[in-house]
Amino acid sequence: MELYVHIPFCVQKCKYCDFLSGNYDVKLRERYTYALISEIESYKERFSEETITSIYIGGGTPTFLEVVFMQRIFDAIFQNFHVAEDAEISMECNPGTGSLEAFKIYRHMGVNRLSIGLQSANEDELELLGRIHTFDKFETTYREARLAGFDNINVDIMTGLPFQTWNKLSNTIKKVTYLKPEHISCYSLIIEEGTPFYNTYKEDVERREKDLETEALPDLDTEYDLYKRAQQLLEEKGYHQYEISNYAKEGKECRHNIGYWKRVPYLGVGLGAASLIDEVRYTNVRDISSYIEKCESDESVRVEEIELSKKDAMSEYMYLGLRMNKGVVRQEFFDVFQITVEAVFGKVIKKNEAQGLLMAAEGRIFLTDKGMDVANQVMSEFLLD
Repeated sequence: MELYVHIPFCVQKCKYCDFLSGNYDVKLRERYTYALISEIESYKERFSEETITSIYIGGGTPTFLEVVFMQRIFDAIFQNFHVAEDAEISMECNPGTGSLEAFKIYRHMGVNRLSIGLQSANEDELELLGRIHTFDKFETTYREARLAGFDNINVDIMTGLPFQTWNKLSNTIKKVTYLKPEHISCYSLIIEEGTPFYNTYKEDVERREKDLETEALPDLDTEYDLYKRAQQLLEEKGYHQYEISNYAKEGKECRHNIGYWKRVPYLGVGLGAASLIDEVRYTNVRDISSYIEKCESDESVRVEEIELSKKDAMSEYMYLGLRMNKGVVRQEFFDVFQITVEAVFGKVIKKNEAQGLLMAAEGRIFLTDKGMDVANQVMSEFLLD
């Protein structure tokens, strides 16, 4: 199975961010560390027979947490779980929050994949987003990670930013690909309610949803054009798309994320973390004080639990699997559910094949290029009543 660890600390909150994160003082960071360790220890007996094949340290900004606290978390993970020798161990990092010395320690701890949140190489866009770094600071962080021995690095970039043009986006892609990271996540900005961005661009969001002209945000056609041109440029630079928002050099696809899309069981620990174990989805408490107090008093931190029916699981298997370019393998579907995919979704598959949105070939069912452009529409049709 897989393990996700949530570190909810940041230097400052970005203007578009709705993740569970914030700038808390060092005393609370220390209390959270020990609460997290307590939660990890509570699972020792439950998962003693399981092998952890990938670990993802996300946030927030994990590299903002003091290295000594991160070492204690890693000690707890390796003492309480059986971690595969070849496990992929990823850590998120924001430029300016790491150092050469810290990166060397992370490598020694077992981290073998770094994900750096650049978002844009343009200074005006970084300021607009509320990022704490410049491109120069990103480049310094990237080169220090290389010097520390990281040979598997992802860089995050964003499309659909306010006032973004193709010149700005292509500048970001060219600067990033020049550095030759192994993986690039290129995803569209989503403006969520409750964020400063939503308050600023609420009218534009509402107008775009009605397919009306907007002032700051790219309209739907422009956003689609940016996505397709980015896709083409990344392919030209040697990055193959293996999932809607992810591109990689051969053999450098993110194993942890593929696990999510293939519904590999995963345990999430930490504030607000989600899990999928034995066809039950559950989520941890989202208030940091409550989380710490529950861990300190050995109470359960679960606040929401949903037991999935077989229909739920089959629907998830399809709409998550179709995010990947390879799609869903027929035999794997049968191995999991003991029924053919056509017996369950035959009509939907035929309908979307006829429209040129899906293909069923080579033992797989996958989206065509045309289908990728309307992926959400196609995937929604695999929801079973």
